Amino acid sequence: MIIEIKNLEELEKLGIKLGSLLEKKDVICLNGDLGAGKTTFTQAIGKGLEVIEYITSPTFTIINEYEGRLPLYHFDIYRLGDEEELDLLGAQDYFYSDGVCVIEWANNVENILPKERLDIWIKIIDENRRQFKFIPHGDRYVKLVEELLK
Repeated sequence: MIIEIKNLEELEKLGIKLGSLLEKKDVICLNGDLGAGKTTFTQAIGKGLEVIEYITSPTFTIINEYEGRLPLYHFDIYRLGDEEELDLLGAQDYFYSDGVCVIEWANNVENILPKERLDIWIKIIDENRRQFKFIPHGDRYVKLVEELLK
């Protein structure tokens, strides 16, 4: 399932819609090159989750927590040494909590991610356009993507 986003407004609209559809224990895995828009997309997801606080990249803290309609746990795995390091930070507790996890650079820790999740690959087409590829793992996420792309 692939769509093209033509500008920042479309990216924000997609993220807000995704955030509004999310439920507790949902895990969203964002992958793509530097500058692809992972944090910007997470900010839009946060708006859909009714997060009021400004969402920043947790590059150096690894995990930021935000309150909204559901708690949002925003991970940035870019600087992490390995999967074991994330596991020591209690990632499993977050994955199965009453909140939503959004994980940037999730492909770097794929072996410890829940089997059921939504992988999103963001590809830069040009300065404004992005290609979003949705790979749902599990029935919940197949239905989520179908609803998102309506």
